[in-house]
Amino acid sequence: MKVNQAIRGAGENQWTFTKTGTLKKPLVLIFGDRFLLESHTVLDEVRALYPDGDLIFGTTSGEILGPHVFEESITLTAIELEKTTYKIVRANVKEYAAVETLGNALAQQLPKKNLKHIFIVSEGSFVNGSGLINGFNQIQDSTTPITGGLCGDGARFERTLASYNENPKEGEVIAVGFYGDTLEVSYANFGGWHSFGPQRSITKSEGNILFEIDGKPALDLYKMYLGDKADQLPQAALLYPLSVQTGAEEPLTRTILNIDEDTNSMILAGDVPEGAKVQLMMSSTNDIAEAAHKAATLAMRNRKKAPELALLVSCVGRKLVLAGRTEEEIEEVLDVVGEQAAISGFYSYGEMAPFSGKNNCLLHNQTMTLTLISE
Repeated sequence: MKVNQAIRGAGENQWTFTKTGTLKKPLVLIFGDRFLLESHTVLDEVRALYPDGDLIFGTTSGEILGPHVFEESITLTAIELEKTTYKIVRANVKEYAAVETLGNALAQQLPKKNLKHIFIVSEGSFVNGSGLINGFNQIQDSTTPITGGLCGDGARFERTLASYNENPKEGEVIAVGFYGDTLEVSYANFGGWHSFGPQRSITKSEGNILFEIDGKPALDLYKMYLGDKADQLPQAALLYPLSVQTGAEEPLTRTILNIDEDTNSMILAGDVPEGAKVQLMMSSTNDIAEAAHKAATLAMRNRKKAPELALLVSCVGRKLVLAGRTEEEIEEVLDVVGEQAAISGFYSYGEMAPFSGKNNCLLHNQTMTLTLISE
């Protein structure tokens, strides 16, 4: 595997390369600030660097490159896979009546023979990430793991963009299927958030829209707990996500993407089924940094080879808690995976990965999710 990496800040005309070399037909991951990726020239700009590359774009809530976290920048990671093949498929949520159907359609386009892993870069501002994953899981062999993330838009929650070989636009979902006998992919996620307050029951919901908790309007109840911070919704919700417990499975953390004052409801990044138990959650800087270390340790467990590429998808809520210490969680990852790995990734509105040791993908929020790849 050969890797190039570069970054360009807002107002800059030149790319600064941190890893260089000549690549043939690379897979190029371009993560950047939404305002920069809205430029109609961004595709031509990257295409000039990699005329024969497959270009995947996604907006972020912060860009990860090497040991650093950036804002208002565009990062690129170009990868030449020497022993592995891949297939890229795309669709737009506007083309399908349900996001599950979109997930089905993309999964059906990926040949199953020797498929080792799927990595997804998805629209993040209005898609139900759980539904998208469910669509994939209905078609794909359950032994094929899926990781990836929902695109971000800072803490603005206005709109996200993604694309494959075209200028970034709204509603896009891109999936990369990796194939090869020598390919080794491991993954893990960990949050570091802790539940507090009374445990309550979801009494009315529809997919990822939460209407009632304990028979009371969900938004009213949530605002009561936030107090003065309620005026800062939906951004304030990133600091106080929800723990959602369904049956005996491990609880999932759910971030609130938006609120609807008219219906007194909250729109979350993933499903919140009726009957599930919910609690508020909170975290600290140390908890989040330690969780990143834990995620990396789980991802490295039982690996045969050192990772050559580490794709990191972390949540915008973690970034807000860490504030000026954001790079600490990247440093924790590097301490475990080693400096030989090229680090790339972004801060997201939702992370996709199975729990460690399992294959069935789930949507997570407020986690550090790693995908470690080597050939």
